Amino acid sequence: MNELIKVTPNEKGEQTVSARELHEFIQSKQDFSTWIKARIDKYGFIENQDFIRIHKKMEANNATIIEYAITIDVAKELSMVEANDKGQEARRYFIKCEKAALEIHKRLASPKEMAQMVIEAENAKEALQLQLDTQKPKVLFADSVSESKDSVLIKELAGYLKQNGIDIGQNRLFEWLRQHSYLCSKGEYYNLPTQKALDLKIFDVKKTSINKPDGTILTSTTTKVTGKGLVYFINKFLSLKISA
Repeated sequence: MNELIKVTPNEKGEQTVSARELHEFIQSKQDFSTWIKARIDKYGFIENQDFIRIHKKMEANNATIIEYAITIDVAKELSMVEANDKGQEARRYFIKCEKAALEIHKRLASPKEMAQMVIEAENAKEALQLQLDTQKPKVLFADSVSESKDSVLIKELAGYLKQNGIDIGQNRLFEWLRQHSYLCSKGEYYNLPTQKALDLKIFDVKKTSINKPDGTILTSTTTKVTGKGLVYFINKFLSLKISA
């Protein structure tokens, strides 16, 4: 098999790809730094899980550049969303790389390990097909709401999730957001965004002032999901559903 893009194992034995090499291969018109940061942000990739940053010092001018080593699953997804011939070629290449690696493991594995790998390969195949089936509507949804200036209630986020096949409901969604440190779970900031969520820019906080008959002013706060947050959470839940 001709090596279109170098695939190397990381310390966990997972296959990884240089995001810069992938960017060059698919012939993106954006500069690399803008492209990779936008993709990480838009699709909710997680550092040290889906990718790692590598600070590389250049000998010529002693400058430091940042490289990104991405998992082969992320590489396939980035290839798909590029929606051009080079992206499709890269995706097919990564699938072949996975098959080749599986064949090598089969020759070295015990019968029990081999049976487990076959099961995992079938699950991965089904997951990839599901991802392909959902990718087009997901991208269209992202295009329509990611730049939206309007925020929605968490109840409405639950509705969007249900439309995408995730029936979690408002109360369970609040609980999940607190458990995963997107919303505060205690004290006066209960159900308000955590610093992590604010940094991601996936929530807005709307403040409403109410004048009471006694002249005092009561201020209430409501957590709302931004357009960017809608894309982030729908992609997050779809990926959890695929990997489940």
